Amino acid sequence: MDDADHEAARRELVAGLRRRLDVDERTLAAIESVPRHAFVPDRHRSRAYEDRPLPIGHDQTISAPHMVAVMTDLLDAGPGDRVFEVGTGCGYHAAVVAEVVGPGNVYSVEYVSELAEAARERLRRLGYDVTVRAGDGRTAFPNESPFDAAYLTCAPADGVPDQIVDRVRTGGRVVAPIGRAGAQRLVRLTVGKDGVDREDHGGVRFVPMR
Repeated sequence: MDDADHEAARRELVAGLRRRLDVDERTLAAIESVPRHAFVPDRHRSRAYEDRPLPIGHDQTISAPHMVAVMTDLLDAGPGDRVFEVGTGCGYHAAVVAEVVGPGNVYSVEYVSELAEAARERLRRLGYDVTVRAGDGRTAFPNESPFDAAYLTCAPADGVPDQIVDRVRTGGRVVAPIGRAGAQRLVRLTVGKDGVDREDHGGVRFVPMR
């Protein structure tokens, strides 16, 4: 596929998401702006605009576009908001969020150092100003708090670690899959002065958090 074919496939993907999902147009515009094929390994590039996860190596996947759209929308972030991502993977989700919040506002950590290095270079090459580090999401970016929002692309078995929630400002949101394999739920936490409110957004399937 050439660039025109990729652009046509991306528009078709977004048109399908618009019919199926109740998400903001700015979220769909972000999905349409990001060249997903540039984040997919060569052997899977012809399937880049299918609405499904694809393997990216190291037993990790690039999330399906509809899931990226839903999670991005649930963040309810806007231009200038600072967002913390746990689980960079190939960098696709970070690029979509960066389209929403603007350059320099996404901080992403990846446990697998090889993926972190590749994502950092890929995002730089594609013009995305995203800060990527290798490490543990529980301890990454200790000096950058508070964030306006955070999200996880991996599933902690027993709920979002307090170390992550505590780095989000009062009124901010955390979006994450939680639970063990076969029983995961997508949740949105809103951080309040006296605790955290939880909303359940249905069953999902993500790789476990390490």
